[in-house]
Amino acid sequence: MYAGAYSYGRRPTDPRRQKAGRPGTGRRVAAPGDWAVLLKDRFPAYITWEHYEANLRQLEANMAQATGVSRGGTALLSGLVVCGRCGQRMTTQYRSNGHAARYVCNRAASSYAAPLCQSLVAATVDEAVTALVLQALEPAALEVSLRAAEDLAAERAAVQRHWAQRLERARYEVKRAFRQYDAVEPENRLVARTLERHWEAALAAEADLRAEYERFLAHQPAVLSGEEQAEIRRLAADLPALWHAPTTTMADRQAVVRQILDRVVVGVEGHSETVTLECRWAGGHSTRTTLARPVARLEQLSTYPALLERVAALHADGRTAPAIADTLNAEGWVPPKRRGPFSAATVRGLLYRQGLKRWPNERARRTMTASPHDWTLEALARHLDIPKPTLYAWLRKGVITGRLVTGEGKSVWMIQADDAELARLRTLHATPRMWNPGSPDPVEDGPM
Repeated sequence: MYAGAYSYGRRPTDPRRQKAGRPGTGRRVAAPGDWAVLLKDRFPAYITWEHYEANLRQLEANMAQATGVSRGGTALLSGLVVCGRCGQRMTTQYRSNGHAARYVCNRAASSYAAPLCQSLVAATVDEAVTALVLQALEPAALEVSLRAAEDLAAERAAVQRHWAQRLERARYEVKRAFRQYDAVEPENRLVARTLERHWEAALAAEADLRAEYERFLAHQPAVLSGEEQAEIRRLAADLPALWHAPTTTMADRQAVVRQILDRVVVGVEGHSETVTLECRWAGGHSTRTTLARPVARLEQLSTYPALLERVAALHADGRTAPAIADTLNAEGWVPPKRRGPFSAATVRGLLYRQGLKRWPNERARRTMTASPHDWTLEALARHLDIPKPTLYAWLRKGVITGRLVTGEGKSVWMIQADDAELARLRTLHATPRMWNPGSPDPVEDGPM
């Protein structure tokens, strides 16, 4: 009625869904084509019928089962990313004043207090999808799409001929019924009433067929003209430049992606850097690829065992830490956060973990311990296999307690940790922790 139409039968009752003793149950929402009655322009309308249908399409697109509406932000695929583990839609979280985006699957964590499913940096996925989108819109690929559109146009022309024949048949039945009714004598009232009913039935059948034909046309895509096809080919050659132009906003890019992509299924292999990406295009085609994401720790790298072996082999050849770092960078090894090359400090840490190099000032620091349960940050990190920056962050936030001891001209943090405290710290490190937007950096080096 808000659009000026009278309708009946929008929510029919399904007997199979009814419950005994509850007559109001079993209702379902029917499609507009299945309504029993729909009479347009029966009341003063606040909005037009086209505006009403546009609102329905927008509401349907905003549903969780659909692709969702584009919500702006710096994430290219906001609302399109689906978790490859549980199948839920991944949300977009921002930090650094909206510049750093992450795709997070936290539906089970927020609803059922379950562990965080998976999380990864949005920029890595966006770059890979951008490359696939630009590749799909290349002139060669676009030429194939235009040819396919021409083939579909030929098929639609055949369907149009079929519809034209059905409409012509319906019009013939109407004219035939009218001629029969018009030829009857007025005295034969019974025959006239029967022929009048036949005429009305033919008119109703023709009206139903014409309404069905209009609904069919409403769902058919428009056919591109020759000028439009030439314009698409010209713009396709400049598409990469237009995509990266300063005048192109993220909202424009999101609109382009939503025209050709239905969803992007993302799956992280464990806590490693390997990510499986499946792009499901609007035409039903799927593209699978793998990419490497930044992770928090060296131990998360799938190549970590091979990296340790390579560092040990280079150390056995007598190379120094800077020389080993240069070799690793030349061979294509990538650090976990992928923000720069390997450094000498990172190589020394790998040598320390394998026992190939002694920790600096270890003898002096052992003399500062006053209890068998006193640990330096380096020793505790080595014993628990936890990065030293993580332990220092815990110390600064009060998760663990320690004291600053000065001896032999050096100041060292000493941590009191017995067996129970060591077990607690291991459990804390093994528990995935979600990023807290209220803190500048996460307490736990969880999965990136």
